[in-house]
Amino acid sequence: MVLIREVVQKALATGYLTLASESQLRQLLQTTKYSWEDLNAFMSLQQAAMAGRVQQESRELIRS
Repeated sequence: MVLIREVVQKALATGYLTLASESQLRQLLQTTKYSWEDLNAFMSLQQAAMAGRVQQESRELIRS
């Protein structure tokens, strides 16, 4: 099973959050019990996105 922190690590490493990864995160947050480490990782991803260090494919599609 994929962990939230694994999805987040990939996005932080590449600087990009794909639609598939976004969907996967939504599903994981809704359907699984997650650890504090996963929650902290997700919050780090949110901060990185707000700071512009991670681009979101979904936002790019909205702009185009």
